[in-house]
Amino acid sequence: MARETSFPDQILVAADRALRALLAPAQASRPAPGQPALVPDPAQRRQAASLMRVNHAGEIAAQGLYHGQALVARNPATRALLEQAAREEADHLAWCEQRLRELDDRPSLLDPVWYAGSFAIGALAGLTGDRYSLGFVAETERQVERHLDHHLEQLPAEDQRSRSILEQMRADEQAHGQHAVESGAAQLPRPVRQLMQATARLMTGTARWI
Repeated sequence: MARETSFPDQILVAADRALRALLAPAQASRPAPGQPALVPDPAQRRQAASLMRVNHAGEIAAQGLYHGQALVARNPATRALLEQAAREEADHLAWCEQRLRELDDRPSLLDPVWYAGSFAIGALAGLTGDRYSLGFVAETERQVERHLDHHLEQLPAEDQRSRSILEQMRADEQAHGQHAVESGAAQLPRPVRQLMQATARLMTGTARWI
């Protein structure tokens, strides 16, 4: 029989995941959607890069959220769902990182802040119970869908590579949210949803430039 992982072991696993998310090159299990392509116009390239930097920061935050929630999840099935979602989100992280290199740009300098803050938020959400933790996942993914729709409107028409990446990310986020709902997610109170929106605006507004 498999030995149940102790909480100290889970802490070590969480630390390892944090270091990998922040310091190791992101690894994708799926190839990035679309074909590599340059954006010749400098202004359009900067626009695309700033949007992809925000999305990269969002995926760093997603890693922190899921890792924090998984650490304190009570039900092994909930923990497994969160860990699987984090692995799929790692594809998004790798795709955004790859696209930033193709656009000759860099990730946000505040990535460690985004990860640490999101990990703390995820752990707090998880401590409220698995149903509310799953509700946090469902609401987060709904907000991310709207955010990606907005970015798809802002992307230069010539940047089909970034567009393909964001469209696949949106499809994956929809699936994560649906899985959370099907697994018993509770509806979050309106003030909590509004606070989540405000926090996301702060991160996306800052990551676009720093």
